[in-house]
Amino acid sequence: MKAMVLCAGLGTRLRPLTERWPKPAMPLLGQPLLRYHLAVLKAAGVTAVGINTHHLPDTMAEVARAECARVKLPLHVVHEPVIQGTGGGIRGLRDFLAGDDFIVFNGDILYPVDLRPVVAMHRASGAVATMVLQPMPESDKYAAVELDGAGRVRRIAGHGPGGEGLTPWHFTGVHVMSPRIFDFMTAEGPEDINREVYVRAMQAGQTVRGVRVDGYWSDLGTPSRYLATVQDVLAGRVRLEWLGADSPLAGTMRGPGGAWLSPEAQVDTELVEGPVYIGRGAFVAAGASVGPGVSVGPGAKLGDGVKAQRAAVFEETEVAAGETLSEVLAWGKHRIPAPLTGR
Repeated sequence: MKAMVLCAGLGTRLRPLTERWPKPAMPLLGQPLLRYHLAVLKAAGVTAVGINTHHLPDTMAEVARAECARVKLPLHVVHEPVIQGTGGGIRGLRDFLAGDDFIVFNGDILYPVDLRPVVAMHRASGAVATMVLQPMPESDKYAAVELDGAGRVRRIAGHGPGGEGLTPWHFTGVHVMSPRIFDFMTAEGPEDINREVYVRAMQAGQTVRGVRVDGYWSDLGTPSRYLATVQDVLAGRVRLEWLGADSPLAGTMRGPGGAWLSPEAQVDTELVEGPVYIGRGAFVAAGASVGPGVSVGPGAKLGDGVKAQRAAVFEETEVAAGETLSEVLAWGKHRIPAPLTGR
């Protein structure tokens, strides 16, 4: 079985971070976000992966090649000079994907779950596509996927055949598709898989199903959501078993204050209040106060007297002596506000 990770988005809400990394390549607790996607996909039985690129294509392709080589998954890359949307992006990998059912995974989420039952249900159902769903979050508003009593999708973001007695669900950004879905795509040009391609398929009498898969889910599309995800992982609110050896906490040791430390980190302060993550090659000076809820990326340096709480410090970033970080993302000279009340 093959899979596609959607990697072409611009990530405008995460600037300036996305001036350095496309979202799927962005570090999260010391590792590219894409690493977690690949762990989930490989556990689901995926044997080869494709991506589409547009924004910072060389960076995205370089990270994808390195990560796929790590886990011995062949990689297929298609570049989009003009961004094609989710439907057009999938269409661009038609030759790669069309031989069998395949998984599509949004590149900017954290969703460590077991997808094997979804694949099995999809294959047994004969549906043209199966959307992986969760109950609608209380704190955020997303376009609803509406199901009938038989688990069939009848409307997406207000588009589709509709019907009576429909229930709204939240779409996780993960689907399983039959190659028949390509019959409902246009020959060229941008299009949306949910609002356009699936709607055409439903109107033609094809079945699009929805399947609920509970588990931690986060869209890392804003600074606040990114930092909230870091907090959730550190606080133990994310079940990491489906990431296996690619869990961000794998290979760490417990240090002062209950911190997760890379064996290659140097921590000279005793003022650590967990949960805290300190990555490989990071240095925390004596007199610095770290935690709770702090991620210190590989090669980062926190000077004497630094006070950091509820913050993410990106790789190779130097935090000057005496500086205070609170509810921010720190990258280079940038200090990006990430209020947790605005997640």
